[in-house]
Amino acid sequence: MVQDRFRPSKRSDVAPFIAMDVLAEAAGLEAAGRSIIHMEVGQPSAPAPKTALAAAEAALKHGKLGYTEALGIKPLREALATHYRKTYGVDVPSGRIMATTGSSAGFNLAFLAAFDPGDRIVLTAPGYPAYRNIIKALGLVPVEVEVGAETRWSLTPDHLDAARKDGPVRGVLVASPANPTGTMMTAEALSDLIAYCDEAGIWFISDEIYHGLDYAGEQKTALETSQNAIIINSFSKYYCMTGWRIGWMVLPEQLVRPTERIAQSLYISPPELSQIAAASALDAVQELEAVKAGYAANRELLVKGLPEIGFDKLLPVDGAFYIYADISRFSSDSLDFAKRMLHEAGVAATPGVDFDPVHGKEFMRFSFAGAHDDMKSALQRLKDWI
Repeated sequence: MVQDRFRPSKRSDVAPFIAMDVLAEAAGLEAAGRSIIHMEVGQPSAPAPKTALAAAEAALKHGKLGYTEALGIKPLREALATHYRKTYGVDVPSGRIMATTGSSAGFNLAFLAAFDPGDRIVLTAPGYPAYRNIIKALGLVPVEVEVGAETRWSLTPDHLDAARKDGPVRGVLVASPANPTGTMMTAEALSDLIAYCDEAGIWFISDEIYHGLDYAGEQKTALETSQNAIIINSFSKYYCMTGWRIGWMVLPEQLVRPTERIAQSLYISPPELSQIAAASALDAVQELEAVKAGYAANRELLVKGLPEIGFDKLLPVDGAFYIYADISRFSSDSLDFAKRMLHEAGVAATPGVDFDPVHGKEFMRFSFAGAHDDMKSALQRLKDWI
């Protein structure tokens, strides 16, 4: 049959990103007139910084927007180099910094530039589902390692020793603060893991997209330990620019030109308007710290309020804007629990199976990136529903 000859590729057979499915279902309920509180996606409720909006408005008035270098415009890359010097005390040449179409493009580029088909990349479980989906789609092999309380939900050299017994490991991907847990690695644990990778010749990819959103931990960039690390970051979270689709990478010198060549063909360049706005967003620290204070207030509210209504086992919420809660006293099926909570309580959150196919059935991720009044209302709705 003709249909048998025109099939989707095997590489397209990846799991859905359930958080986005929940968002779509919640939007359908809203369209039908239901009141829904959104705690399913990590999207700031605040708009882009005023400096970014002003820069974008000026660029639009000028009217001349087009392709840029694949690496990104020089003012943005130089501003990011200054950011690393001021924030972390690390000198990074602007020539090693690359603007990307969100962190998602950064992951694509990193996986393509550093690895060959069949290479094994170690990830944590629980972890961001798009990691393993992109890795699989590119013909690489995700090696998910279960982490728990004994290592404070962090990957360790011992984990890598165990993973290497099953075959060579070419890469390690770590996020700190992490999604979905919000937990951060200690400075010592992070530096020990990076040093192990350097010694073993393993690429270390550091997802630093939630940097700036730290409440109970010390944020460290992997660049403080190694210049071989591949850094991926974004303006989506701390800078409140999700819809602008703009991020960046810091690359080891030997990966700059290979990554640039791939980007030239895949993306040509990130949107110039977003790059111009992002460069100005780096100057909006005072405004963004006020937004962060709102997250901190939401965090305090939920860390106190969720246990009072029965969600009494929470992972450490050191950073980001997520709470990963154990729901085993209520359900052993987080997908069903999420659907019932959405339809019956009007609260949208993401089931843990999105982040951990094995143990995630007993967990839910709640995002507290929304407005404070919404977080209060969510607690009341959950209390009534439970």
